[in-house]
Amino acid sequence: MARKRKRRQEEEIREEVEKEDESGQEETAVVAEETTEAEAEDKLATEEPEVEVEGEEEVSQEEKVETEEPAGELKAQLDEALAKASEYLEGWQRERAEFANYRRRVEREREEAYQNAAMTILSKFLPVLDDFERAMDNVPDELEDNEWVEGLRLIQRKFKGILESEGVTEIDALGQPFDPNLHEAVSHEDSDEHESDHVIDVLQKGYLYGDRVLRRALVRVA
Repeated sequence: MARKRKRRQEEEIREEVEKEDESGQEETAVVAEETTEAEAEDKLATEEPEVEVEGEEEVSQEEKVETEEPAGELKAQLDEALAKASEYLEGWQRERAEFANYRRRVEREREEAYQNAAMTILSKFLPVLDDFERAMDNVPDELEDNEWVEGLRLIQRKFKGILESEGVTEIDALGQPFDPNLHEAVSHEDSDEHESDHVIDVLQKGYLYGDRVLRRALVRVA
């Protein structure tokens, strides 16, 4: 009985030792596995930054390309806008010059139309002025001091003053070289007292309106 009990105790002790050995082996395997996993994680940790750096370089290159493309588009748009602005400026300057020329032409035409109309009206008063002068040049001697004749002379001077205020001036023809633009020759006469082609007598006075001939003078030429 005592031997059986002792044998059973030894078997129990042996089983416990075997269990402890198995448990120790399992713990060692777990620790080894954990160590392997930790080493793998460390290795991945050291390798991952390199992958991230490559990714960052690729991203920066893509961003650079994307940045360059909008910059090129903006420059093209700016060049196009500047070209249009230059075109519009040239067109505006051309239209402004044309408008200035048009305005000067209209003013010149208006001035010419005014002068033509004024010349037409003023030329109709010249025969009246001629009649006044002929009448005053042929007043009888006994009426030279007559008040009525003096009144007519006053009217003549006023009438002539009005024409002068409108720009009408008399052409100085007597003794001047003959000018077909200012004089109309009625006859050519031989004269020892006057130079050839000079006006020796004025039959009808001529007048200017500004620098334009209102009526040529009727003259006799040597």
